[in-house]
Amino acid sequence: MSSGKTVNNSTLLSRDETVDSALRPLNFGDYIGQDRVKGNLRMMIEAAKKRTEPIDHLLFYGQAGLGKTTLAMIVAKEMNANIKVTSGPVLEKTGDLAAILSTLDEGDILFIDEAHRINRTIEEMLYPAMESRKLHLVIGKGPAARMMTLDLPQFTLIAATTRVNLLTSPLRSRFGGLFKLDYYNPVDIEKIIERSAKILGVSISPEAITILASASRFTPRIANRLLKRVRDLVEVSDRRVVDENAAHKVLSMFEIDELGLEEHDRKLLYTIIERFNGGPVGLGSISAALGEDRGTIEDVYEPYLLKIGLLSRTSQGRIATKEAYNHLKKDR
Repeated sequence: MSSGKTVNNSTLLSRDETVDSALRPLNFGDYIGQDRVKGNLRMMIEAAKKRTEPIDHLLFYGQAGLGKTTLAMIVAKEMNANIKVTSGPVLEKTGDLAAILSTLDEGDILFIDEAHRINRTIEEMLYPAMESRKLHLVIGKGPAARMMTLDLPQFTLIAATTRVNLLTSPLRSRFGGLFKLDYYNPVDIEKIIERSAKILGVSISPEAITILASASRFTPRIANRLLKRVRDLVEVSDRRVVDENAAHKVLSMFEIDELGLEEHDRKLLYTIIERFNGGPVGLGSISAALGEDRGTIEDVYEPYLLKIGLLSRTSQGRIATKEAYNHLKKDR
């Protein structure tokens, strides 16, 4: 019988979440990149403080892992406000939203992640709450039902979404600030890796930083994930420094190439090239060939491939570009 402790998946997840929390920037000074967004937010925060009012409702949108949640946390800290966090899928019934709104205090911030997944009934309940700080509740059913209105304190709603196109126009128009988070440039990604390595106590060479940054898909979350895995490698190998060999080995272990493409990215490109002669091919055909949901292809796989020029969208469908053939070493 082993005398060692059993470590279950929830324990490992908890540890990883603790590391992620340690790496999360706590203020604008620590938050690298997105300078335009930071500048505009700072202006809004300073103006709100001078008026002694909560900051206006904010919407952050962009690909996953770019720092939308982190920005919401920083705004709350800068405003000295309490923040309550939920997500669109969690708000299934009007009572769920009412329970949260009714517990807000003056100046609180309500952060709703995955806002594009809020159902329409919940969304309509948000309109008067955002505009006039009123919560309209229907008490009872049928002929005996009556409307009750509760006054809400001044609060700020911050919403985040990866699919801003799925938000209705009436909801989007109620936000006083709409901010798109773009992919990061390689220099900022390298700075993020360097900062995270210092927090984790990892010695890493400049060459290794460049290799990891190139495979990070211009995304801080992925950069930190790769750094954590290369830290694991050097620890089990009893090494002292993360060098370029360690960085290359981790990418190879997880089947990530030098551009950050993973197996599913390459499979998508190979499918377009080999089964559909490079395209153009419709999204439905690609979905059927891969056995993947259309939304997953459109939201998860395509954005980065479009960003680095390996995939092109046309009115006739998707096309694998010359760069895709070159990267996969395929003949046209």
